[in-house]
Amino acid sequence: MQKEIFEQPESVVNTMRGRVNFDDYTVNLGGLKDHIKEIQRCRRLILIACGTSYHAGVATRQVLEELTELPVMVELASDFLDRNTPVFRDDVCFFISQSGETADTLMGLRYCKERGALTVGITNTVGSSISRETDCGVHINAGPEIGVASTKAYTSQFVSLVMFALMMCDDRISMQERRKEIMLGLKRLPDLIKEVLSMDDEIQKLATELYHQKSVLIMGRGYHYATCLEGALKIKEITYMHSEGILAGELKHGPLALVDKLMPVIMIIMRDHTYAKCQNALQQVVARQGRPVVICDKEDTETIKNTKRTIKVPHSVDCLQGILSVIPLQLLAFHLAVLRGYDVDFPRNLAKSVTVE
Repeated sequence: MQKEIFEQPESVVNTMRGRVNFDDYTVNLGGLKDHIKEIQRCRRLILIACGTSYHAGVATRQVLEELTELPVMVELASDFLDRNTPVFRDDVCFFISQSGETADTLMGLRYCKERGALTVGITNTVGSSISRETDCGVHINAGPEIGVASTKAYTSQFVSLVMFALMMCDDRISMQERRKEIMLGLKRLPDLIKEVLSMDDEIQKLATELYHQKSVLIMGRGYHYATCLEGALKIKEITYMHSEGILAGELKHGPLALVDKLMPVIMIIMRDHTYAKCQNALQQVVARQGRPVVICDKEDTETIKNTKRTIKVPHSVDCLQGILSVIPLQLLAFHLAVLRGYDVDFPRNLAKSVTVE
């Protein structure tokens, strides 16, 4: 797992290789080019996945809505099937799965095909069931992932969905400035990931303070809600600690009752449109004697000055910042598991590819 976390600068380059042209700001996903016109005409996008792949959908939902101006639903495959969700012929359904064999996601694909929707696969395995049965798709090219807890596949799925969003709005004049900003962010991403990975020792030190705890809360909002869910899942999977990703906007609706001086809290606060509201949440936690560790922008002097413990990550475009803020949580989960004496690659009761319902 550690090897896969540290492969992320290379794996995101491999995901973009031959697809993103930084000279003329074009994106070409070969697997979608025959269907892109049809996708541009659709009425809504539905992203269907399980586990970490679901979080990649939640993480990119906002940028997809912004660039495509379509309603975007992100669904857990098992729940999507349980509800018999209405799907129409002018919907486009994405199926995100590292292995391409996830049973629930595959059943969801067959359900959507029966209803005549266009289906798109986003997988990391050539020739897998999902890549064969979808109408078109994207291979994320992250390279084989062995560890049960997914790390580099998550960041590559994230980048693939952002590339799709950029491809959808390539002919919109009003979006060109924003597209250019995101593409420059993608260009700088591998170097910024290397910078985050260089903080490994600092995160290991944090893990030594947390590994005997029973529980940890991770809070954020906007683009970073998905990061909280994903970080909490990583900690659950390999450290067997209870961890919960909490939307900071929901703090007063219940979770604030958990905060006291003993409860470890990690908050993600970045310089985007949710900044003031996140600061409010931080003050709420501190007022309850909480001692939050804040993952923040290294240029954010205000948060750094007012908070005892910060993990400072480099600045990127708002919609890509989630890739940089999830890596400290991946490293934290790894170090916690090592300190607690567990096998990080093969956690108990879990399989890499969930091929049963």
